Order: sequence, then C-alpha cells, then structure tokens
Amino acid sequence: MRKLLLAALLLFTPSAQAAQEEVVLGLSQDRVAITADFNGSEILIFGAVKRETPIPDTEPLEVIVTVSGPGQPVLVRRKERKLGIWVNVDSVLVDSAPTFYAVATSAPFSQVLTDTEDLRYRISIGRAIRSVGAAMHIRGAQDFADAVIRIREGEQLYSIRENTVAVDQQTLFRTAIDMPADLTEGSYTARIFLTRNGKVISQYETPIDVRKVGLERFLYVMSREQPFLYGLMSLAIAIAAGWGASAAFRLLRNN
Repeated sequence: MRKLLLAALLLFTPSAQAAQEEVVLGLSQDRVAITADFNGSEILIFGAVKRETPIPDTEPLEVIVTVSGPGQPVLVRRKERKLGIWVNVDSVLVDSAPTFYAVATSAPFSQVLTDTEDLRYRISIGRAIRSVGAAMHIRGAQDFADAVIRIREGEQLYSIRENTVAVDQQTLFRTAIDMPADLTEGSYTARIFLTRNGKVISQYETPIDVRKVGLERFLYVMSREQPFLYGLMSLAIAIAAGWGASAAFRLLRNN
C-alpha cells in the first residue's frame, strides 16, 4: 500500500511537471574558428519551449543561458609589501576555473534562480569555480577565488548579463553571447535552464568547438608536438628576417 501511495504522489511532484516543459535549442554556430585576424565572435542562442500541456498559470517562465570554456587549475598568489618590496606570502591552487564564463538571464539573477538551485546546478560565476580548499594557516581563502573572478571580469572573460534573454509568450527565447578575441582553444559548453519561481524545471546542454585553423593551427600543433623543430623554424625565420632587413637598409643607403 505504501508503494502505491508513493508512486501516486510522485506523479504530482514538481519533477513530473518539469517533464511537461522542455527546451528545444538552436545555435547560430557550433564551431568558432580562430584565425590570424580573429577579433572575437558572437554566438546567437535561440530556442523554444516544448509543452505537452497548456502554459501553467503560475509564475512566468524565465530563461538562463550559460557558456563556459574549458576548466583549468589556477595558482593564485597573494603579495604583501615587506621591507619596501613586494613578495609572495601565500598561494592557493583553485582546482578548476573556466577560461571563459558568461551568464545571460531573462530577468535579474536573484529573481530567476534561488540560492539552493544555484548551489545544485553551479550556475553563477562564483559557483562555477571549484576550489578544493587551502591550507589551514592561510587566511581569507575565499579571497583567492574572488581574485580570479575579479581579474577575469576585467579581461571580459567572465560576465553576468541580466535582462539580455528575450522571452516571447513564454515559448520562444533568444540571446547573443559575445566571445572575446583571446579565447582558449577547446570544447565550450552552452547550458540553458528554464525556471519558474526560482526553481529549475528543465535544462539542456550542447557543446561548442573552439579551434585554431589554417596556419595558426599548424604552428600551434607543431609547438606542442614538435617543439625542437618549432624552435629551429623560429630561429631560421628570425635570421632570415634580420638578414632581409639589413640588406634592405644597405640598399637604401647605396641609393
């Protein structure tokens, strides 16, 4: 009897309602090519909400879109002035921080997502950074993760863009994510969350490939896989460039 009652209750839980609204997503491009004249890119993310039932007569539907780059460990050092010079006094290894992270929302972030849901899905910038911990003697360990956020926000690598997702009739949504020129190569991830009353009711995830192409790709692979040949080639190019410049100046003086 208890099992039957539990099954009946599950049919009316929010998770069952979540299945009634699902994300159908589209991307203007799922690959970003980094070339010599690459000065950034804009990715248009658009989609619709698939429903099996009419639109719920409750809180309005909100949408959150995140685009994150590859996660990498970051060693953060704290400097202090001692005897007139700046020296490193503490260091903390942030276990994983995305090289690029952008969050776009259809309303102010505090209205579209509760703190509990943010903790569960790791959506905000602070929650996207994972830090295992610091030594007991280090004071203010959280300051090191905050420093990563502050520096990368200044470099336009981290951003929260509130009220930039347009939602039409609680069914269609769209936004554009600007990606800077100094992108790190790798697999990026776009995530879309549908929320009602601050709770996630559906999510969708898709990859975006960011790669160097052409000559840039050739030089990048050679520098990683054949560093000796890459060094010889760089030396030969430097010698040739120096000789060519010297010959050009001699020719100009003679004329």
